[in-house]
Amino acid sequence: MAHARTERGLDRLVNFSDAAVAIAITLLILPLVDLAGDLDGVDFAEFARAHFGAFIAFVVTFAVIGRFWVIHHGVFESVRDYSPRLIWANMLWLASIVFLPFAANAVSSIDTANGSFDAVYIGTMLVTTTAMLLIELELLRHPELVEPGTSFDLGRTVSVLIVLVIAGVLAFLFPAIGMLWVLLLFAAPLVTAVLRFLPAFRRTS
Repeated sequence: MAHARTERGLDRLVNFSDAAVAIAITLLILPLVDLAGDLDGVDFAEFARAHFGAFIAFVVTFAVIGRFWVIHHGVFESVRDYSPRLIWANMLWLASIVFLPFAANAVSSIDTANGSFDAVYIGTMLVTTTAMLLIELELLRHPELVEPGTSFDLGRTVSVLIVLVIAGVLAFLFPAIGMLWVLLLFAAPLVTAVLRFLPAFRRTS
């Protein structure tokens, strides 16, 4: 028997998503908390130098998850109803978000000569962005799920996908740079500007 979708159901979906993101972003600090349990009389400068990778992993991944949440929040601000496909696309988005703390910790803990975990870290962000694209496409296919006049910038999402693919390949080939390849995301607006010349990627409502 089909169940009626209610505003309370949408609130639960959004609140569940926010809670999962909050837990994921909190887990980022746990590796540093564990390291702090064995300070052995060193000062902070020594500690920071010895565990520089862990600090970079925390700062970069906190910013990444925060940015993904801002995009997710912006999209769901216009959502007024939901569908099963929207729920499962959102679940895929959440799965990648909660996996990021593991990927970040793995990258900061292994030898920089191994680029596979850097590629996994960036690949996880690729899944997050793909899930957001699926969410936006589902909302475009069903405009009754969003407020009238809502538009989505598919070019922005696709440009991030392109940059992440490039960053993932470079991270695997040149592991010494590590997760700092993520900084290529700052080039995404340039890719977006190019894509907007193509009719398929103009801002769609």
